[in-house]
Amino acid sequence: MKTRNLGITSPLTVSTVGLGCMGMSHGYGEPSDVKEMTTLIRKAHDLGVTFFDTAEVYGPYTNEELVGQALEPIRNEVKIATKFGISMNMDDFKQVLDSRPETIRRSVEGSLKRLRTDHIDLYYQHRVDPNIPIEDVAGTIKDLMDEGKILHWGLSEAGIETIKKAHAILPLTAVQSEYSMFWREPERNLLPLLGELGIGLVPFSPLGKGFLTGGITKDTKFSKHDFRTSVPRFQKENIEANMALVDFVKGIAVEKEITPAQVAISWLLNQRDWIVPIPGSRSLKHLEDNISAANVTYTPDEMLGINKFLNSIHLQGDRYNANNQANIGH
Repeated sequence: MKTRNLGITSPLTVSTVGLGCMGMSHGYGEPSDVKEMTTLIRKAHDLGVTFFDTAEVYGPYTNEELVGQALEPIRNEVKIATKFGISMNMDDFKQVLDSRPETIRRSVEGSLKRLRTDHIDLYYQHRVDPNIPIEDVAGTIKDLMDEGKILHWGLSEAGIETIKKAHAILPLTAVQSEYSMFWREPERNLLPLLGELGIGLVPFSPLGKGFLTGGITKDTKFSKHDFRTSVPRFQKENIEANMALVDFVKGIAVEKEITPAQVAISWLLNQRDWIVPIPGSRSLKHLEDNISAANVTYTPDEMLGINKFLNSIHLQGDRYNANNQANIGH
């Protein structure tokens, strides 16, 4: 697989398509078998993936343990991204934002232990903590970089002004945010800013949380452990209203003799050369499918036509409930 660089000040070179590991143990129903997922992660590496994404809160903790176990034998051949800043209150199992310097230090030590490594390649603030100045966060990260425990840092789902301020203090390598044919809001302000500052973008949910694959219909029943049960866009009436997008993606797939998933991922890759999507997978078939998207190309006219349609369509339903922004998977 080809590689791409995240960031300009201190580039991080990773595979063109990464692997989001969250769904293996968090957010999409019951956790998968650890042995099976360990095998799958190592297979991803065999297929050329060198960029693996996890977080402290996924599980909590169990996803980092899985990734650490799977990648330990090949640690020097891969890049691991994980996240801090969302803590789990073990009394009521509610997530809370916490980016106090002392919490960040505890989080780093815990992640290093679970990941079975002495350094984290890319460390994101999972969500901006409104109670802690970004200057304090950046200062703590700088200290940890000086200690060699963190090589690069980034922000997840951060606002434009926070990104500007953080980058001015300590250059960011990447920003992680949702971006797909199903959610194009980053095109308004985020992409121009990242291009200007030389910061890479790591889109999560590049398949629209599964919607763009065509495998979800208005009759789909999500399990009680699947966070999509609380997502407005996955309510029956909104799924039905948004099927025009799925039908369009399916049409492109037929024309190019590829799958809908490959259409969605390859479209993202064609938006900027510093975008590295991290689709998740729990099956070898889907893993191979997603990775193959890196080989799909488009003519300028094809891309123009696709974007023209995307600009014309109105999607129905909010991305998240207003009251659970901090309680989402990524």
